[in-house]
Amino acid sequence: MAELDVDFLSAHAEAMPDKLAAIDDRPDGSLRSASFAQLEADANRLAHALQGAGVKAHDRVAWSGPNSIDALLITHATRKLRATPVAVNYRFTDEEAAFVVDDSDSVVAWVDAETAALFARFRTRTPKLREVVVFDGTPAAQDQQRSIDFLQGQPESAPNVSPGGEGAATMHYTSGTTGQPKGAVRRATGHPEQGEELPSLLDLIGYGPGDVYITTGPLYHSGPGEFATISTMLGNTTVIQRRFDPEDWLRLVEKYRVTSVYAAPTPIRRICQLPDETKTRYDRSSVRIAMAGAAPWTHALKLAYLRDFPEESLWEVYGSTELGVNTLLAPADQRRKPGSCGKPIPGVEIALFDEAGQLVSEPDTPGELFVRSPLLFDAYHNNPEKFAAAQRDGFFSVGDIATFDSEGFYFICDRKADMIISGGVNIYPAEVEAALELHPRVQEAAVIGIPSDEWGETVHALVVLAPDSTRDPQDLVDRLGDQLREHLREHLAGFKVPRSFEIRQELPHNGAGKLLKRELREPFWKDRTRKLV
Repeated sequence: MAELDVDFLSAHAEAMPDKLAAIDDRPDGSLRSASFAQLEADANRLAHALQGAGVKAHDRVAWSGPNSIDALLITHATRKLRATPVAVNYRFTDEEAAFVVDDSDSVVAWVDAETAALFARFRTRTPKLREVVVFDGTPAAQDQQRSIDFLQGQPESAPNVSPGGEGAATMHYTSGTTGQPKGAVRRATGHPEQGEELPSLLDLIGYGPGDVYITTGPLYHSGPGEFATISTMLGNTTVIQRRFDPEDWLRLVEKYRVTSVYAAPTPIRRICQLPDETKTRYDRSSVRIAMAGAAPWTHALKLAYLRDFPEESLWEVYGSTELGVNTLLAPADQRRKPGSCGKPIPGVEIALFDEAGQLVSEPDTPGELFVRSPLLFDAYHNNPEKFAAAQRDGFFSVGDIATFDSEGFYFICDRKADMIISGGVNIYPAEVEAALELHPRVQEAAVIGIPSDEWGETVHALVVLAPDSTRDPQDLVDRLGDQLREHLREHLAGFKVPRSFEIRQELPHNGAGKLLKRELREPFWKDRTRKLV
């Protein structure tokens, strides 16, 4: 696809200048909105200011903070310069944030005032960072600049950029659930994704210019962030929720007649677990496309969603920061294909390879999933060894194990790193977790392997109880384990049933809603010679 002559935001600003592009409606009553014309003008001013700070094509610009219109602006401003925005999770520790900023070679940072102190603390560890600009509040250090001063006097016209050359790139750092985050670079050509596959996918699902999208999760994660960019690309209105709150999310859905959602499982679980009297206060009928992503939704969670939202609204994509979108499961298949993430989208090839490196050709046979697609990332920044290790003959993998059935539907078993090997037998925790969450007493479950001198590993389940459970926790530990084992034996082979259970008040997740199993495993393995990540 040739690079577009006209930036999509510029085109929308000219065609429909007064249409609302973004709405930041906070629970405290504060409200800020921007039309397409205003978003274009503000993005251009920021682009000029970045140019004035020495930002050139393909330079990296870090940004950080809760969701806001200003957080959206940096994506559009850097695209206009062919520079690369780098999201920094504002929940990071000083060490984690400093690593991403320094590893990405970011030269300027655009940060929310809530995050300014974090950047001030690690500034000496990021020598390549020349400027920290603070928006929506006061800087935390003398060497930080207020955005109002940074933008002062900048023109609202589009910045001058040399024609031709490589398009803007995106760089998203992987969530780091199994190790140090890696900067996945995708070189774009005018659209937020490459090739014709993305427009074809959007048409297949039925997105249109009249949709209203809500940010269900932090924009610093690739899924919510990319879908927000796509929303603007389509000329949609984007409703920004600064931080996720389930009842406030319902308020925004009703108030703005939200039609489009992309969500990880955790926020949807919290919405569905609200009391019925709370949910019935809000009209949810406007939602027509709810995209399940970021991490697998269990079948139990999908059924809970379908009790509260329109039946034909639920879609699912499988993909990753590195591999883009790979498969799609349509609403008509949600109930008849429990556990499936769908079929490959047009233009995407999927291959499974077994432990011996042989191509899997038979249905229902596990193999590591590899993808070949125009939507693939192009590199791990500063980490060519990891990039080379993830590929095989033009196919790439992020370590997921999958199967396919006789109809060509794919099923993600688990991450390769999460697989349990007990007595030489492979056990996929996601399968056990999905079965556990079908039990009415279970809200959420995590299954891990713990050390066993006899078996190498045994299966251990950590369970969060449903909100209406009122029994004493110790009583539940004594009795619920037997109930859950009996329940699981109806769904799973005996060797997959956990040998032990543990009740937790909550389980650790990252900002994308993915379980941090490394944190759960670490206490069990910390004193062992063998280590699991």
